[in-house]
Amino acid sequence: MQVPGPFEYERATSVEQAVGLLDRLGEDAMIVAGGHSLLPMMKLRIANPEYLIDINDLAAELGYLDVGPPGAAGTVRIGAMTRHRDVLESDALAAVLPIFRDAEKVIADPVVRNRGTVGGSLCQADPAEDLTTVCAVLGAVCLARGPAGEREIGIDDFLQGSYETALAHNEILLEVRIPVRARTASAYAKVERRVGDWAVTAAGAQVTLDGDGPEPTIAAARVGLTAVNPDPEALRALSDALAGKPATEATFAEAGAAAAAACDPVGDMRGSVDYKRHLAGELTIRTLRRSVERARNAPEPQGV
Repeated sequence: MQVPGPFEYERATSVEQAVGLLDRLGEDAMIVAGGHSLLPMMKLRIANPEYLIDINDLAAELGYLDVGPPGAAGTVRIGAMTRHRDVLESDALAAVLPIFRDAEKVIADPVVRNRGTVGGSLCQADPAEDLTTVCAVLGAVCLARGPAGEREIGIDDFLQGSYETALAHNEILLEVRIPVRARTASAYAKVERRVGDWAVTAAGAQVTLDGDGPEPTIAAARVGLTAVNPDPEALRALSDALAGKPATEATFAEAGAAAAAACDPVGDMRGSVDYKRHLAGELTIRTLRRSVERARNAPEPQGV
């Protein structure tokens, strides 16, 4: 039976205490929330913290989901200790950022969704994790706190590579902030071997439309890929290239081909390289199409 190495355990009762413990114990201390990613890594000795700081008592302080008044423009705020289940079941969130419900429906199983947290998913920075792609597509901003106070980190800077984030060893993630824009919608699609499994390939998209009529123009877009080792610069170029183009099947197909070329998947028991590239292209097309459909039918946020 695989067991973690020896470690000391601390239970934080406030954000300030958690930050203080991280600062005092140094780089050998790690935060545990839901634990569904960290504990398996500890059992495999991939992660070997000397100190484990449990922040589950911070759920009352950091377990919130603030969408704002119905139909209002602004910023969605999701606390780092918000459980996946709460995100999945929020109709208010699904109304303005439907990509979250798309993704949460295919994240693991009810047991994991009941305990796993939004902050834990982002801080794990697993390239096969769905919410990292979701937040990247939405252009989220992460709010962190350390001994020197709070700072905002754009998601592109926060995610620095596989299992690496911009958080210092004595910082804790407080919340994720996501802007709500007019005529904007999002979508996520995933192919998995069985329900609850890691993605073979997944894709997300957010689209802002400009103009009316049967073929509106794409004013802005962001595309993201999961589990296929995408090239961030290539995805950024793909997204930028969509601006100003008509929201048509030809545009979606062009973007799908670019997405397939923008990734470098590894062939394994889940599928070959060619299969995963094909999925990257096809799922990009589907999420762009669904985002456009949703944006065309979305109510205009007040105050925009």
